[in-house]
Amino acid sequence: MKNQFFKHQAQTTPHPLAMEISHAKGSYIYDTNNKAYLDFVAGVSACSLGHSHPRVVSAIKKQLDSYLHVMVYGEYIQKPAVDLCALLAKHLPKSLEKTYLVNSGTEAIEGALKLARRATGRSKIIAAHNAYHGNTMGSLSLMDFEERKAPFRPLLPDISHITFNYEPHLKHITTKTACVVLETIQGGAGFIEPKNGYLSKIRKRCDDVGALLILDEIQPGIGRTGKLFGFENYNCIPDILVTGKGLGGGLPIGAFTASAKLMDRLQDEPKLGHITTFGGNPVIASAALATLQEITERDLMSQTLEKEQLIRTHLKHPFIEEIRGKGLMLAAILSSSEIANHLVLKAQDNGLILFWLLFEPKAVRITPPLTISNDEIIKGCGIIVEVLKNIQSK
Repeated sequence: MKNQFFKHQAQTTPHPLAMEISHAKGSYIYDTNNKAYLDFVAGVSACSLGHSHPRVVSAIKKQLDSYLHVMVYGEYIQKPAVDLCALLAKHLPKSLEKTYLVNSGTEAIEGALKLARRATGRSKIIAAHNAYHGNTMGSLSLMDFEERKAPFRPLLPDISHITFNYEPHLKHITTKTACVVLETIQGGAGFIEPKNGYLSKIRKRCDDVGALLILDEIQPGIGRTGKLFGFENYNCIPDILVTGKGLGGGLPIGAFTASAKLMDRLQDEPKLGHITTFGGNPVIASAALATLQEITERDLMSQTLEKEQLIRTHLKHPFIEEIRGKGLMLAAILSSSEIANHLVLKAQDNGLILFWLLFEPKAVRITPPLTISNDEIIKGCGIIVEVLKNIQSK
């Protein structure tokens, strides 16, 4: 199978991890030799309830017996999608009442950008240095990493960048700005939280100049920070909320949410202002609905903060300079990129899945399922510490 993988399936890097997967359940992934790997990554924050969660699987199977895709998004009333959007509205501020369901986080960003330009009549967009919002052309345009952008230019025009948490840059948000797009917690940059009321100050500046605020919750959202949405931790409500990853319960999904007045701007002038064939797919919406119900009906979010403290308690070694992030969106910052790289690879050999971040080479991602047990956390932290001790002894 490995030969076929390299021969026929497009690769994203020259050196993929290339683990051959047999099955996955709970907090574990199993390879074709039936070796178990404790998952501290959760599909890059996508598998909120772990692998093959019974409630999610049951919802998928039930929907399979009724119907699959029947019509392009927005034409027919399909109960799983309607129920999902209604449940999101129930748990969001009143100003975030209407959701557009799409297929991925990056597509949701594209829709949010279009909506902001349509609503404001302005073209200028502000993003943050070291931001990551996806890899489609519009989302890629928000990035300031020229090495990744240069081969694909020309990209979306009128994009400029500010430094996250640097208040003097607020002056760059002006009456010509259509929107400011920020990750609630910067992911690829190293899981950097907003400090000193930064997001609320961004919110006020946008209000003052008539710009819209788009918050990307593709990683921090759906319970990962101890709240259902990361912005709830920072006293800031966006005009447009973007979600994805963890909402789908392991299936592909994206969504952007705004007020009805704002979202209705995509209905007309022109009609079909944003369209998607498979957005709101009933099987995926069923999985997402089950995921959201499970997270909001149980005490998983409060447990997330307890589990964060457990990780911080058990993950101590001289090579770990700090642990950034909140809840189960954490990054261990190692003393060098070489140690970080060695840790990811050697941990896999020892039955623990870790992963890198995009822009911070010293960072190692720790984003396990919200359902991970305390014993599994202690076990995983023990593997990390043991790998680092072995480096130290060499």
